[in-house]
Amino acid sequence: MKNLNRYVCATALVAAGLAGLITLATCTTAPETREGRAELRRTSSDALSQAQLNDPSLQRVIQNAAGYAVFPSVGKGAVGIGGAYGKGDVYQNGAVIGYCDMTQGSIGLQLGGQSYSEIIVFQTPMALEIFKNGNFRFDAQATAVALKSGAGANAKFTNGVAVFTMDETGLMFEASVGGQKFGYQARGPRTASASE
Repeated sequence: MKNLNRYVCATALVAAGLAGLITLATCTTAPETREGRAELRRTSSDALSQAQLNDPSLQRVIQNAAGYAVFPSVGKGAVGIGGAYGKGDVYQNGAVIGYCDMTQGSIGLQLGGQSYSEIIVFQTPMALEIFKNGNFRFDAQATAVALKSGAGANAKFTNGVAVFTMDETGLMFEASVGGQKFGYQARGPRTASASE
C-alpha cells in the first residue's frame, strides 16, 4: 500500500510538472525574440521543404490551399499522463502571416517521448479564418496522414482541413492529433520585417 501511495504521488508530481511546462510554454504564441522568430522561420521552411521532397504531390495541395500552418517540431512525452507542445508559422499566399502554437493532453497508460513535424492545410478561406480566430481544436477522433509519396494527392479534408505528419528525419510518421488545441497570433508591425 505504501508503494502504491508513492507511485500515485510520483505520477501526480510528474503530471503537475508536465502541465506546468505546457502552461509556461504557452504564455506567448510568437517567439519573444527576433532571433527566435528567425529560427522558427528557418525550421518551418526546412520542415516544409523536407515534406515536399518526401511527397512532391503535397506541393499542389499547398498551392491550391487558402493557407497552411507548419509546426517544425512537436514534442510529445508521457509518464502516465501525456502532453504535446509545438510552435509554428502560418502561411497565406506563400508568406508568413502569423504564429501558432499547439497543446495536447491525454490520460492513460503511456510512457516515452517522440518528436515530429506537423503540417495543417486549410482548403478554404473560411477554414483558415476559423484557425486564425485562435480557438481551433481537433476532436478526439482526428488523425493525421503519414507523409509519404502520393499522400498529398490523396489528401482527405475534414471541415476544410487536412493534417500531415512526419518524423524529424523526414520518415513517414502517424500521430494522433485528437484533442490538439491551437492559438494564433498575427504578425504585427514589429515582427513583419522580411529578415525575421
